[in-house]
Amino acid sequence: MALLDHLKELRNRLFKAAIAVVIGTVAGFLVYQPFLAALTKPIRDLNEQQGRQATLNFDGVASSFDLMIQVSVFLGLIIASPVWLYQLWAFIVPGLHKKERRIALSFVAAAVPLFVGGVLLAWLVLPNAVRVLTEFTPAGGSNFISAQVYLTFVLRLLLAFGIAFLLPVVLVGLNLAGIVKGQQLLKSWRITVFLVCLFAAMAAPGADATSMFYLAVPMLALFFAAIGLCMLNDRRRERRAVKRAAETEATADQATPSSELENL
Repeated sequence: MALLDHLKELRNRLFKAAIAVVIGTVAGFLVYQPFLAALTKPIRDLNEQQGRQATLNFDGVASSFDLMIQVSVFLGLIIASPVWLYQLWAFIVPGLHKKERRIALSFVAAAVPLFVGGVLLAWLVLPNAVRVLTEFTPAGGSNFISAQVYLTFVLRLLLAFGIAFLLPVVLVGLNLAGIVKGQQLLKSWRITVFLVCLFAAMAAPGADATSMFYLAVPMLALFFAAIGLCMLNDRRRERRAVKRAAETEATADQATPSSELENL
C-alpha cells in the first residue's frame, strides 16, 4: 500500500476505535453511580466499622461533574478495550508474516485477561490500602479526602497492577522474536526477584507489607511461568535448527538439476 493508503487505513481504524470508546463512555455513564458507590465503599467503611471520620470532599462547583466525566471515560476505555485492541492489531497485521500474525494474536489474547486480572486484584487490595494509609491520621483528626486526589490514587493503583501483570507477556514476546533467551532470564533470577519486589514496593500504595505481598507474589509466579515458556520455546527452536542443519548436510553433496539452473 502507498503511504496515503496507510494513512487512510489508520484514520478508519482510529475512527472505529473512537466510536467504540464513545459508546463505552455512554455505558460507563449509565453505571457511574453504582461504580462510584463501590469506589468509595472503603471510605464509608472507615466511618461504619472503625468509627473514624472520613468523607470524600468535592472542592469545587464543577468537581463532581469533572469526576463523573473522568470515571465515565475510564470505564469507556475498559469496556471498549477489545474493540480498540482489535483495531490496533488489524492495522498492524497486514504488514506481518503468517507466523508473526499468530504471535501478535497470541500476545493480544494473553494480554487482555492478564491486564483485567491485575485490575481485579488491585480492586481487592484497595480497601486494605485505604484502611492502612488512613491509620496514620493522628488521634482526633479527620480525613477529608479530595475526590480528585482519591480518583488519581485509585486509577494509579489499578493501572500499576494491570501493567505489572503484562510484563511477563512482554518477556515471552521478546523471546519469540529471538531477542531474549530463557536461560539468560533464569540466570538472572536473583535480580529479577529483587526488581519485582522493588516495583511492588513502589507501585503498591499501601504502607504495609500486605499490599506489596499481594502484588509481588502473583508477579513472581507469572515471571517464572514466562521463563519456563521461554525455555521451552528455546528448546523447540534448537531442535528445529538441528533438524534443518541435518537436512542441509544430507543434501549438500547432491547436484543441482540442470532445469533449476536454467530457470535461475
